[in-house]
Amino acid sequence: MYAPGRTGGAHVTFEPRARTAWHTHPAGQTIIITFGRGRVQREGGPVEEVTTGDVVLFPAEERHWHGAGPENAMSHIASQESIDGTPVTWMEKVSDEDYTG
Repeated sequence: MYAPGRTGGAHVTFEPRARTAWHTHPAGQTIIITFGRGRVQREGGPVEEVTTGDVVLFPAEERHWHGAGPENAMSHIASQESIDGTPVTWMEKVSDEDYTG
C-alpha cells in the first residue's frame, strides 16, 4: 500500500475445511472466488456455498468468515480498504458447529 492509498488485496488459498476466524473490516471487503468451492457466513445468517466466479461483498463492520468447503480447496482474491491504518479486526476462531451450519 502506498501513501495516501488505503486499498489492499491478496490472493489466498484455503485447503479443505480451512477457514478464517470471525472478523470485520472497517470499510468492508470484496472477495472474488477464483478456484474451487468454499463457504462464507455472515453473523446471524446461514452458511453460504460459493464457487468459482462468485463475488461476495461484506459491508463495513459486518462480522463474517470465509474459507474452503469440507472436501474442496478454494482460492479467492480479497480487497479491502484500511481506516486509520487498520484493514481488519480479528476475533475468535470459527467453531466446527458454525462451519457445518
